[in-house]
Amino acid sequence: MSQLPAPHGGRLCQLLVTPAQADALRLEAATLPAWDLSPRQRCDLELLLNGGFSPLTGFMGQADYDTVVSDMRLADGTLWPMPVTLDVSSQFAEGLAPGARIALRGTDNTPLAILTVNSLWQPDLAHEAEQVFGTSDRLHPGVAHLLQRSHPVYVGGTLEGIQLPAHYDFVELRDTPAELRERLQAKGWSRVVAFQTRNPLHRAHRELTLRAAERTGAKLLIHPVVGMTKPGDVDHYTRVRCYQALMANYPEGLAALSLLPLAMRMGGPREAVWHAIIRKNYGCTHFIVGRDHAGPGKDSNGQPFYGAYDAQELLAAHAEEIGVEMVPFEAVVYAENRDAYIAASQATDADTIRDISGTELRQRLHEGADIPDWFSFPEIVSVLRERYPAGRPPGFALFFTGLSGAGKSTLAQAVISLMMERSSRPVTLLDGDEVRKHLSKGLGFSREDRDANVTRIGWVASEIVRHGGIAVCAPIAPFAQPRSQVRALCQAHGGFCEIHVATSLDVCESRDRKGLYAAARRGEIKQFTGISDPYEVPENPELRIDAGSGDPRTLAMKIIDWIEQRDWLR
Repeated sequence: MSQLPAPHGGRLCQLLVTPAQADALRLEAATLPAWDLSPRQRCDLELLLNGGFSPLTGFMGQADYDTVVSDMRLADGTLWPMPVTLDVSSQFAEGLAPGARIALRGTDNTPLAILTVNSLWQPDLAHEAEQVFGTSDRLHPGVAHLLQRSHPVYVGGTLEGIQLPAHYDFVELRDTPAELRERLQAKGWSRVVAFQTRNPLHRAHRELTLRAAERTGAKLLIHPVVGMTKPGDVDHYTRVRCYQALMANYPEGLAALSLLPLAMRMGGPREAVWHAIIRKNYGCTHFIVGRDHAGPGKDSNGQPFYGAYDAQELLAAHAEEIGVEMVPFEAVVYAENRDAYIAASQATDADTIRDISGTELRQRLHEGADIPDWFSFPEIVSVLRERYPAGRPPGFALFFTGLSGAGKSTLAQAVISLMMERSSRPVTLLDGDEVRKHLSKGLGFSREDRDANVTRIGWVASEIVRHGGIAVCAPIAPFAQPRSQVRALCQAHGGFCEIHVATSLDVCESRDRKGLYAAARRGEIKQFTGISDPYEVPENPELRIDAGSGDPRTLAMKIIDWIEQRDWLR
């Protein structure tokens, strides 16, 4: 391990061991309990190992976690606003104790690191959500992940890094903090202003970043997130191609591009502070913070989760301690009468302001409509048109959930018939019983096996959606966490509609021709949903339909109407 100067009085912690030590650790890892890292955990591990999360030397222990959640500081007082924790299942945690060593594995079972445990605990996730995100609303993607997809036990400890997670794309742009510092130093850049983004960049962004560089007298680093962003965002492959096209439109020698493998939490003000610390680790001296930085949009009441300038205010209060100067920027808008971009606050009644929203841009791409030069550069539009060819309909998933006998399969079949009546789009039905016979053959009805069954359905559905098809899923899916995982998998590639078939238990029992409910009440069937096992009612499904009465075709038409309002079925 080596250390280089880093932010707020700490050191840049690079946790990768030497090649000889790595060989020894690989042998040891084969004998240790192994945890397969989730996509977010792999992102976190990469930034721990390469120093991007300095001064952290591993996944947080309980003492650091508690003070970060409550006060945005590690136990030693160092500013750090975001928990970086390793969540594991209760079953995996049972055999662990402080001092134990576990292997952390990547996607292909490759050991990436060994963690020496210093603490294990069951966190209060609801408390963490309120403190870190300021809300328990599950429309917030960070809250949804925390409350619906996190495992119940946190494991803290120090890391010995064997190797970084493998990446095969854009390798020349994937700098570690030390590598990027060396690159910037070789250019002679002593003042560097970083720009955070998770979206394609257009002319307005170029104007904003040019003004930031001019204001600070600094060179510009375009430093986009290519780990995990908000569900539904443009995939990072397309975005990076757009960034590469944009670079030619900056003055020579002014701007550089590098990629950040961060898993965003969409945490607004706290996330802005976190982003600034990370950019300091990567060698930046300034950091651009715009309106609603890292904000996830609106809550269940239609109100923004965070104030427009909350992130700027929180970072301004801590910028000196971090050692990064914040560059606040409001939105810039195009004034057609001036043929120029201006700050939104400078617009007058005499100005003709033009804008294209993300929704309108997607619509224009779909229709093959004109995207004006004042909005974007032809090279970037070309990349987006290639990724989103005109006329191609979106893939989407319909996910029916409800008690046994609720009418999910009947309703799903009716919806499929109505869709086929209107379209020749390919539709795949993933019915609960059929999946159990084939895809999930061998799984039982324990909580873990039920979760595995649903996530398998979700993975298959997401692949169908990714390729532009329609997936119709009809499992019981009694638990919120795996349902949320299915949503995230599918929304990464297209549309998703959760349909709670809210038929009452009495009606479901009255329909039970197999006698399953009666057998469950006699105790002959264990872990039967609705009798001896819980059903977690969806809090915010797109549709909630009581199939206890009414003609299936009439009920299915409600779903078809919802789909057609979004122009998905074309």
